[in-house]
Amino acid sequence: MKPIAIVGALLVVFGIVALAYQGLTYTTRETVLEVGPLKATADRQHTVAIPPVLSGGAVAAGVVLLIVGSRKK
Repeated sequence: MKPIAIVGALLVVFGIVALAYQGLTYTTRETVLEVGPLKATADRQHTVAIPPVLSGGAVAAGVVLLIVGSRKK
């Protein structure tokens, strides 16, 4: 398989996964209160949204790269 076709396949896979999950969620631990040796912490969840237009564009670009990679001789 040609490198351009591999990149196209990866773009298609990542685009489909991004469409399915709609974003990434991660957790951070923050110190809320610190009094002497005592600490109070809280876990906070943050979400990074991935726009569906970007995901669809990745799928479309991947398909184009797959087609171009298969036609080259």
